[in-house]
Amino acid sequence: MDTTALRSAYDKLLDAAAIPDLGEGADGGWNADQILAHLLSVDAAIAAVALGVVSGSRPTFDNRISLDAWNLDRIIAEHSGRAELIDHARRQANVLCDIADQLSEEATSVLVPSLLLSNGALLLDQPIPLAGLVDGLAEDHVPVHTQQLLDLRVAVPGNT
Repeated sequence: MDTTALRSAYDKLLDAAAIPDLGEGADGGWNADQILAHLLSVDAAIAAVALGVVSGSRPTFDNRISLDAWNLDRIIAEHSGRAELIDHARRQANVLCDIADQLSEEATSVLVPSLLLSNGALLLDQPIPLAGLVDGLAEDHVPVHTQQLLDLRVAVPGNT
């Protein structure tokens, strides 16, 4: 697989995560740490699925654990602050991309039973090719969370 787009998407996301003074979601949504914890969980799960496919097993992908508040809090608590979360997210994104870079065409075409939820709504409940999981990160998931981070910027009085 070519992970150029995914690597670029992560560069933009991690730059956004490093912006000082990111506030809370205006709509009661996730803060920057929760977004990073969510990405750490999703990336680890997709890397595990990819390695499972390569090993010959037929894993499934279910993103519910990456949406669970307790799990996100657990991931955040394992880090000493945002900088450490960003560093871990960068390393884990690189691991995921390194795995994906080595996948054969046969592996990327393996159908993975997948369950995806977002904001309590069912997005997907059907098998998709492994490539679709990885490409979906670059095409939608990471850019959406990048924008979510950018929306957390706190307006500084006097700056326009």
